[in-house]
Amino acid sequence: MGMPLRAQEAFDAASLREALAGRIVVSVGSHLQRDEDILAHLSDAERAAALDRFAQLHRHKIDLADEILVINVGGYTGETTRKEIAYVQQRFVPGPRLPYLGATARRRFFSKSAPA
Repeated sequence: MGMPLRAQEAFDAASLREALAGRIVVSVGSHLQRDEDILAHLSDAERAAALDRFAQLHRHKIDLADEILVINVGGYTGETTRKEIAYVQQRFVPGPRLPYLGATARRRFFSKSAPA
């Protein structure tokens, strides 16, 4: 199973809002299915290698970004997202406090430079 429907809706709404604001949105490869499910046909070693490549690719996307928007629906943050947030916190400074994205989604914002 991929992202829950509420999370998909918040994720898609944030992506659209950012794009309409004129920002380039660099995102995950897919949020419709879990990586583990997409790669289930691979051997354990192949799956681990593919997941490592996905993580490296996502870190490269983070490195390309000027700003990072983390969407959290329902208060759950998985292990992969926690690792990505830690990676971001090493490279970015916290941005301005942002409003909630509806009743079930919160967001955290990071930028490469301190706010002016």
